[in-house]
Amino acid sequence: MTLVDGFGYAAAALTTASFLPQAWLTFRTRDVSGISLAMYSVFTLGIAGWLVYGLLLQAWPIVVANGVTFLLSASILVMKLTLADRSP
Repeated sequence: MTLVDGFGYAAAALTTASFLPQAWLTFRTRDVSGISLAMYSVFTLGIAGWLVYGLLLQAWPIVVANGVTFLLSASILVMKLTLADRSP
C-alpha cells in the first residue's frame, strides 16, 4: 500500500465512521421521522456516483468508503420510504 492509499483509507475510515452513529440510531429506533426524504435521496445518489467514480478509477479507498456508506444510506432511505407512516 502506498502512502497516498494509506491517507485515502484513513480519510475514508473517518468519514464513513462519522456516518455510523446516525445509521445505528436509525436502525435501532426505526424512527425516520426526523430524516429528510429529499436529502437522503440526493445523498444516496451522490454516494452511488462516488462509488462508480472510484470503480472507474480503480481507487480502492474511494470504492471501500463509498460502498459501505452507500449500503448504510440506502438502507436508511428504504426505511424512510417504508416506515414513514409508522414513525413515532
